[in-house]
This record gives sequence, C-alpha cells and structure tokens, in this order.
Amino acid sequence: MPRWSDYTETARARGSLAFELYAVVSTPAAPPDVVKAILPDHLAYQAKQEAKGALFLAGPMSDETGDMMEGVGLIIYRAASLEAARALADNDPMHATGARSYTIRRWLVNEGALSLSVRLSAQEVRLDR
Repeated sequence: MPRWSDYTETARARGSLAFELYAVVSTPAAPPDVVKAILPDHLAYQAKQEAKGALFLAGPMSDETGDMMEGVGLIIYRAASLEAARALADNDPMHATGARSYTIRRWLVNEGALSLSVRLSAQEVRLDR
C-alpha cells in the first residue's frame, strides 16, 4: 500500500478533488443513561465546532440491518492535520468523559455530488436530497 501523502498526490495528479477531511466513528463506551446525560454538552460542542467551520457533517448511524439505532455516530471534521482533528475529537464531551470511544481516519474526498438550493431573498439554503 502506498504512503498516504503519495496517494493524495496521485489523486490530485489524475484530476481528483483530493479534499482531505477526518472521519471519526464514535461508539458508546458507557451505559445509555450516561451517554444520554452528556448529550446536551456534546450537541453544544458540535454546534460550536460547526460555527467555527471545523464540523463538516455529523450524525448517528444505524446498525448493519438499517433497522436499529445502536448509538454509533459519524463525525466529519475539517482540520489542518490529523493531530488537530484528534484534538477536536478528544475535546468532545462524549469522548473527554469516556462516555464514548472513537476511531479516527483521514478521508480523501475524490468523487461525488452535492446539490444546494440557495434563495437569497429568503436567506435560505437547503440541501437537496
């Protein structure tokens, strides 16, 4: 397998976006009542990171069947480095208190599409589904 930096350069050279983000998979590590008690602080932290431009996307994921909520979450950060993204994850109250544990990986966005509707007079932006 190539080094990450080499792969990133190869992706750029072939014309891919090669937009680096950081993917955090957050998993419950404490009983549900503990996780639920920390949720307001976690959501406030997420809102703060969103306002600062560090939080790209976040939300819960289902189990593998798609039918059940297991409490696993996906958080995508914008950061200058893996270390900076790790600091963002470490400071999340869910992780800082031990209510959740996480893994983090670099994510190179190369393909895909995103559609937005912007209505200037209504001061509205909508993500088209």
